Amino acid sequence: MGGWVRISLLLAPAVLVLGVLFTGGLYAALVQSLGYMPAVGMTEVSLDAYREVLGREDFLDALLLTVYVAGVSTALTTVLAVLAALALRHGPGRVSSVVFQIPLTIPHLVAAVGIALVISQTGLGARLAAALGLIGSPAEFPAFLYDRYSVGVILTYVWKEVPFVALVVLATLRGVAADLEDVARTLGANAWQRFWYVVFPVVAPGIVAASLIVFAFTFGAFEVPYLLGQDYPTMLPVVAYEEYRSILLSDRPAAMAINILIALITAAFAAAYLRFARNLGRRG
Repeated sequence: MGGWVRISLLLAPAVLVLGVLFTGGLYAALVQSLGYMPAVGMTEVSLDAYREVLGREDFLDALLLTVYVAGVSTALTTVLAVLAALALRHGPGRVSSVVFQIPLTIPHLVAAVGIALVISQTGLGARLAAALGLIGSPAEFPAFLYDRYSVGVILTYVWKEVPFVALVVLATLRGVAADLEDVARTLGANAWQRFWYVVFPVVAPGIVAASLIVFAFTFGAFEVPYLLGQDYPTMLPVVAYEEYRSILLSDRPAAMAINILIALITAAFAAAYLRFARNLGRRG
């Protein structure tokens, strides 16, 4: 009991600061989304900003694109991270740590610029494909930036988030899962049986938690789609950013309404995903 009390006391300052900043920011966004900004003479509370946002055609287009990018990025990240963790779990701990930790230290903005330098039609990938004779000229390289499928945005998120999920899975694979797998092997279980009935149930909670974090981040981040995404439709965080930077303060409630909707939609997807994972675990 004393250990838990000590840990709680050590975590309390950080949790308190994060809690105040998160709840304070969410409260300020909610109040402003209702049109209450007394500093500029807006004192009447209403849902006009929500009606305006939900009635716009670009909101639905942006929502669909955001769900698509976040969903595809999370799915690819999860699959590749699990495969990478399985491949490296028996390797030297330092090697796998370095392989996964280096991308984690690179900011998303820098990663986006790096991806653009590789996959753009004037980038390294196009020039290499032209030098190998795969295409006639770099201009014939597929357009992966500012495209309707947001390939550049998805590639950036996958490159950045795979190490994060892989480290979570790898820690579990080298812990309890490794011991349980050895026991299953001595009992005659084949490779597939060991993975599906022994390893996967142990690593599944970590996979669910890490993939939820990735989905929530990619759903609410704006910098990568702002740099590499198309002008229309664009993702919801970019729409909110454009509204927020408007010189008209009367546009601020719409920006905050979009932010609140992003939080609510993310929470709804998270709840549905957790319920699905729980039901899948019971069936398994």
